[in-house]
Amino acid sequence: MARTKAELSTGARLADYLTVGFLAMNCPVERVREALSAHGVHSQRRRGLPHEVLVYFVMAMVLYGNVAYEEVLRLVIEGLRQLLGDDSLAKATVTKGAISQARGKVGVAPLRDLYYEQVQPHGPADMPGVCYRGLRVMALDGSTLDMPDEKGNAAYFGYPGASRGSSAFPKLRFVAMAECGTHMLCYANPGPYGSDERSLAGAVIDQANPSMLVTADRNFYSYAFWQRGCATGAKLLFRVKSSLLLPREQELPDGSYLTTLYPGDKARRRKTEGVQVRVIEYALEGIPDPEPLYRLITNWHDSEEAPALALAALYHRRWTIEQAFDEFKVHLAERAVILRSKRPDLVEQEFYALLIAHAAVRRLMTQAATTTAQAAEDLSFIHAVRVLRRRLPASGSIPP
Repeated sequence: MARTKAELSTGARLADYLTVGFLAMNCPVERVREALSAHGVHSQRRRGLPHEVLVYFVMAMVLYGNVAYEEVLRLVIEGLRQLLGDDSLAKATVTKGAISQARGKVGVAPLRDLYYEQVQPHGPADMPGVCYRGLRVMALDGSTLDMPDEKGNAAYFGYPGASRGSSAFPKLRFVAMAECGTHMLCYANPGPYGSDERSLAGAVIDQANPSMLVTADRNFYSYAFWQRGCATGAKLLFRVKSSLLLPREQELPDGSYLTTLYPGDKARRRKTEGVQVRVIEYALEGIPDPEPLYRLITNWHDSEEAPALALAALYHRRWTIEQAFDEFKVHLAERAVILRSKRPDLVEQEFYALLIAHAAVRRLMTQAATTTAQAAEDLSFIHAVRVLRRRLPASGSIPP
């Protein structure tokens, strides 16, 4: 289907604390060149379109989902021309096919490296919602993204099941960890739709550290995964299924209790490989259709330092990752995101670019909230995206 080259406003004003550099192109040009060189895909000759321009193009194209590739590239070239010191870029005419070919040469790895380097928890410790008792509150969860129904995409990523056959689009599944106070989506790990979320989550939980309190829902609990999370030194707060055996072994003053987890019934009978955890059980009143009982486990045993009521409230902040997914999948491009790439390698490349673009907006919002003594999560993501999208085409250059 042909795409319409959208006419984009260039006269909008921008608040002083918003800068173009924090929009998808927030990675310094020199760092982009280093990432390309590290994987042997930097531009050897300058006669063609420099590969660093292609990296920025992929970051920008996710913000203009209804705009033709050639038009997005024109905007990126205009923004980068002065910074790269190459006026010949303004005369470049590149076809859609040539753009896809060049993207293939760049590959996934440079975008992945830039994402892991640039997108990290960043909220100020004193900003509301960012920390509890000095620990950064994080949430672990997974989601999916649609992509074009192309043979290569279908073969690699697969389709979800449907009542009749399969769904219309192949899907990418991913797991990420969100900083609850800023909605920054970090450490994302993508895979085919048929991937087990807990398997994808292994590489994500490995990125936790002792400065964090990590929350996760009941689908992520297993003895092995819990042990993997504990090995990072992070405090964990997971919901568990009602069928998990958690006998009361020691009552604590706040109503929580200690118990022991085992890898299986045999280990439980022999009392080997046991891991002590604290259990918090509670019910919710005054909300529609609550579940009869919520059960949380944590490796934070001190009930005075971390009371059960406070941890229960913190667990429900886990839903901020769902809000971050909504921003990422629906509002970033002001449309429901369907990845535009027609090959599996370019799908993953676009996926990391999409995360970088979301992080750029979120980092910008955190800076704005800091200047006004607000919580970053209280600002409007939709408004921030609209302001930035109006301003990008008018940028004279992208600051390093």
